Amino acid sequence: MPATKAQRKVSGFTLVELLVVMVIIGITLGLATLNAIPSPRQDLQKEAQRIALLLQLARDEAIVRNRLVSFEADGSQYHFLVRNENGWSLITNDDLLRERSFAHGPVQLMLDPPAAGSTDRLRITFGREPVDKPFVLTLASGDNRVAIRADGVGHFTVEQ
Repeated sequence: MPATKAQRKVSGFTLVELLVVMVIIGITLGLATLNAIPSPRQDLQKEAQRIALLLQLARDEAIVRNRLVSFEADGSQYHFLVRNENGWSLITNDDLLRERSFAHGPVQLMLDPPAAGSTDRLRITFGREPVDKPFVLTLASGDNRVAIRADGVGHFTVEQ
C-alpha cells in the first residue's frame, strides 16, 4: 500500500536550514574574532589606564614616604624615581613602580602645561603635599590619542 503525504516520516534537515545555521555560526565567529584582536586605539587606552593608576600610586608614595617621586618617560619606556639624600634613584624594589616598556611603542608623549627645561625625557614630579599642580598627559601613537587628566588632588582620569 503506497504511503500518503501524512504518513511519510521526514528525517534530516533541508538545505536552507543548514545554510541558515552556517551563516549564524559564521557571524558569531566573525564577531568573536573582532573582539579577540584589540585595535591600536584599545591598546593605547589600556596603556593610558595603566599609567594613570601608576601615577596615582606614585603620588600616594610621595606623600607616604615624605619624599619626591617622579614619573619619567621617553617614547619607548617609562620608570619611576625617588629623591634620596644623594639625588634621584630608580625605584627597583617595587614590582608596580618598576621600569616598563610601552607595549606598542614608540609613543609620543605631550605634557600640558609643559615641564620646565626641554630634554628628551618627560618628567612629572609628585611632592609631599596632597595638592599638586593639575596636568594633562597625552599619549599618541599614529592617529590615536588618549589623555590622562590629573586634577591636582589625586584623581586621574583617562579621556579619549
